[in-house]
Amino acid sequence: MKGSYCLLIKCRKPQLIRVGKLGKISFKEGFYLYVGSAMGGIEKRVSRHLGKRKKNFWHIDYFLSSSYVSIDCVYCIKSSKKIECDIAMKMKAIGSTVSGFGSSDCKCESHLFFINP
Repeated sequence: MKGSYCLLIKCRKPQLIRVGKLGKISFKEGFYLYVGSAMGGIEKRVSRHLGKRKKNFWHIDYFLSSSYVSIDCVYCIKSSKKIECDIAMKMKAIGSTVSGFGSSDCKCESHLFFINP
């Protein structure tokens, strides 16, 4: 199944994580929502994110590699078109962006949002 997905991620402790070329990013304790695209198959991409042993390739890999971070829920959206940027634009209304995260191949400000009230 092609489409997009959202990961609801819990960060259980404030921390500073080096995220590839973005450098060190300070993450607050709380919930984050990551928006991704999987036009090659959602199941395969999400399985990779849920796996513990993987090489850090995408920004999200660095964040998920922390022992204080876990995926609480996965939302999948079946689509033959890339809609991750549309979803990310809507997320700006309910969460604060982590600047440049997950959006190096598009014009979005971010694909990771801190969504604590």
